[in-house]
Amino acid sequence: MIIKQIIVGSMVVCCYVVACEKTKKAAIVDPGGDEDKVLAEVEKMGVTVEAIIATHGHPDHVCGNRKIQEATGAEIIMHSADALFFDKPEVKSYFSMLGLEPSPFPGRQVEDGDSIEIGEIKLQVIHTPGHTPGGICLYNAPDLITGDTLFVDGLGRTDFPGGSHEELIQSIKTKLLVLPDETVIWPGHGYGGYSSTLGVEKTSNPYL
Repeated sequence: MIIKQIIVGSMVVCCYVVACEKTKKAAIVDPGGDEDKVLAEVEKMGVTVEAIIATHGHPDHVCGNRKIQEATGAEIIMHSADALFFDKPEVKSYFSMLGLEPSPFPGRQVEDGDSIEIGEIKLQVIHTPGHTPGGICLYNAPDLITGDTLFVDGLGRTDFPGGSHEELIQSIKTKLLVLPDETVIWPGHGYGGYSSTLGVEKTSNPYL
């Protein structure tokens, strides 16, 4: 599996192009702006984008979904809880303060344990609520894309609507820290660094 990390947008989001080396099929995870930059990287890699995956529905992570979809025809994928939560008028109104475009309604809604196939790659969906109701991580050993669930030396904030600190800690401890220590984490922002391992985070992350 190929993972290309691209830093995008006004909120400095870690976007990822995940590609199957054999079939050259790919997914874009969290295109949070700078769509032309992301599409240029896709062209450089020589891959075909079949899916746009949202680790969660916050506008800073999905504001590029529409433009990327229009350019590629790819299907937007999101956990069902976030698809419904971020479609509520009151939630859209609240997050409009960020001045970022919300995602079109996803064409596919996933649940915990589902598999997203990209060529010969299978990304396991791990539902990790707490930052948002439908936050997910994407796992294909040894790589784990954690979105805003888990950062290097940090974790996602929980003071936005739909957030719960207790639920987030529970998600991390029961869903992520049970994975092998050598698992490489790829976070949604590079606040403490742009990659780490679960083994390192277990011992050095002050929130855990």
